[in-house]
Amino acid sequence: MKKYKYIKVNAFTSGESLGNPAVFIDLGKDTLESEEMLQIAKEHKGFVSEVIFITRVSNRIKLTYYSSECEVSFCGHGTIATMYELIQSDPELMNQDEFQIETNKKGILTVFNNIPSDDAIFITAPDAVFYGSEIPRKEIANRLGIKESVIYEQYPIDIIDAGLRTLIVPINDFENEIMIYPVKEVLEDFCITKQIDIVLIFSKKTSNSKCFAHTRVFAPKFGYLEDPATGSGNSAFGNYLVKNKLWNGEIITIEQGGDKIVFNEVKLLNKNSKILFGGKATKIIDGTYYLK
Repeated sequence: MKKYKYIKVNAFTSGESLGNPAVFIDLGKDTLESEEMLQIAKEHKGFVSEVIFITRVSNRIKLTYYSSECEVSFCGHGTIATMYELIQSDPELMNQDEFQIETNKKGILTVFNNIPSDDAIFITAPDAVFYGSEIPRKEIANRLGIKESVIYEQYPIDIIDAGLRTLIVPINDFENEIMIYPVKEVLEDFCITKQIDIVLIFSKKTSNSKCFAHTRVFAPKFGYLEDPATGSGNSAFGNYLVKNKLWNGEIITIEQGGDKIVFNEVKLLNKNSKILFGGKATKIIDGTYYLK
């Protein structure tokens, strides 16, 4: 029986917010078959949204992401959770201002260690791909379970992939935005049909005047309705803001979540024409995973 380091960490925690939980399993130099990783992720359904598997490839940390349904191309909150905890527990990493990691589907990314100064880390989002959207507003509104008039007409609807293919939908009011709860099966069918990974809705109005915008992310394709704090979705949103000249690129805070939770916080920064997402994390479980 093999034993691996097993850590549960909540990413994007802030104040009393609970963040977004992820589990990472450190395989060292071992590897697992995709079927084995998927089975482990299935065992975690309802406990965390994604399981991250760490391997060491040529002295570089490599991350592979699985939900209970499938391999995930990229998991921003899982990357924050994993790397924040690894840096905290490794003096060699803590002494580095920045270093590179590898992801199974999205290539090499850079981690910026701001823990000593800001108790946070930042990670470069995968390079964005801009698809545009011709999906009718009425169809989107129907799948979200809202009136078409709730979608804000002055901002465009768009599809941008900055890790996951994200449909971005502006909402006309903060109070409307935090009360939207689509039917999971209805939105899942829509996402699969339209080849969308996640749906991000946003309002420029916020509960906290220090925050730049409020977002929510729905991910029924991966086995759950809503992601409470999202790196990839908010990175797509950062690219959307730059594209539409709604943000000058300086560091901003995005608050995220529906009316049933304490809002989480995700930091965004445009550095050298690359979107960085960041935040802190909180370790919940430190244990061992046994695999036959």
